[in-house]
Amino acid sequence: MSEDHSDRLAAELVALLTARGETVAVAESLTGGLVVAELVAVPGASAVVRGGVVAYATPVKHTVLGVSAELLGTHGAVDPEVARQMAAGARDVLTVGGVPATWGISTTGVAGPEPQDGKPVGVVFVGVASADGSDSVAARLAGDRSAIRAATVRLVLTTLLEAVSGRERGE
Repeated sequence: MSEDHSDRLAAELVALLTARGETVAVAESLTGGLVVAELVAVPGASAVVRGGVVAYATPVKHTVLGVSAELLGTHGAVDPEVARQMAAGARDVLTVGGVPATWGISTTGVAGPEPQDGKPVGVVFVGVASADGSDSVAARLAGDRSAIRAATVRLVLTTLLEAVSGRERGE
C-alpha cells in the first residue's frame, strides 16, 4: 500500500460522511496528527472533520479524553480498551452545539524504536466509537517507525470506512 492509497481512503471516507451528514473526531497517539492531516487534505473535509486531539503523553489521554486513570495505570496506554475510550472521548471533547461528533476514531500503539508498556514495536490498537458504542481493532504492523505510523493511518481510515459502510448496510 502506498501513501496514495491513504489519499483514496480519506477521499472516500470524506465523501461518504458528507453524503450521510455525519462528522468525525480524532484522537491520536502514535500517529501524532497524521490521521487528521490525511483527512483535511481532502477538499470539503471541513464539512465532516470536527478536529483532533494529539494525546501523545499518557496523562493527556486521561485529562483531556477521559480515559480511565486506573486503566492507564494497570494496562498502560497501549491497550484495546484505551483505544475504545480515546475514540469515545474524542466524540465528546469535540462536541459542537451540544452534539457530539457522529464518529470518534483513535490510534494508540508502539511505533518504536523501543517497546512500551510491555508491548513490542508494531502493536497497534485503533478505536472507533459512535452513539451505538465503541470497539477496537488490534494489529501487529511491521517496518520502521515511519512505516508503522503510515500503516496505522491506513488502518484507522479503513476501520472507520468499514464501520460507516456497515451502518449504512444495517450491520
